[in-house]
Amino acid sequence: LKENDRTTYEKTELKKDLETKIAQLEALIEQLAEEIAAAKDQIDKTEVEIKKASQTREEENKEFQSVVADQRATQAILNKALMKLKDFYEKGIGKAVLLQSGKQEPPVKFNAYKANGASNSVIGLIEQIIEDSKALEAETTAGETQAQADYQQFVKDGNNLIKDLQAAIASKLKASASADADKAQASASHESTVGELEELEQVQADLHAECDFVLKNFDVRQKARLQEIEAIQKGKAILSGSNAK
Repeated sequence: LKENDRTTYEKTELKKDLETKIAQLEALIEQLAEEIAAAKDQIDKTEVEIKKASQTREEENKEFQSVVADQRATQAILNKALMKLKDFYEKGIGKAVLLQSGKQEPPVKFNAYKANGASNSVIGLIEQIIEDSKALEAETTAGETQAQADYQQFVKDGNNLIKDLQAAIASKLKASASADADKAQASASHESTVGELEELEQVQADLHAECDFVLKNFDVRQKARLQEIEAIQKGKAILSGSNAK
């Protein structure tokens, strides 16, 4: 009984330890599953964000190309107009034309030609418009350069995040598989331990039954034993008397 009690205690403690281990493994497996699902969800969101950023960048670049083309076309047209005006006013072509027409007697007399009059304000206005167009082109180009750099960095960061998440998922899947294997082994050990405890319980019940039987019949057996001893002694005495005669 003492040996049975000791073994039963050891197996009971082992059963408790296995149950604790199984519960911990189940919690770990559940946690890993949640983390894997969260990582996959983050990958999906990141891929969508990268796709949206690519579409936005494409639209922004189209607008940039359009603005730059418009400004360059504007500059080309104004530069041609400016050259003609400068030729007309600064090289004396305009003055010569006016002088030639002045030889005839027009019905209405004009004031004398002033080379530095309204022509300068017109030329200055056109030059200012050209400079403003160039400034807008430069500003737009700088914005496009920065937007492209930001986009490339965003895509790089997003791809690195996806790569890290994929590595984490692979690691967690491996850990989950290991936990599943440990759980299966612990469950098998638990089942075996439960079976051993049931056997020990049966052995203990049998031992108790035997002890109870022994204790219950002790007096009867003791009396029978005394009677046997007494009978043996009487038999010896009779034999001794017979030998004496």
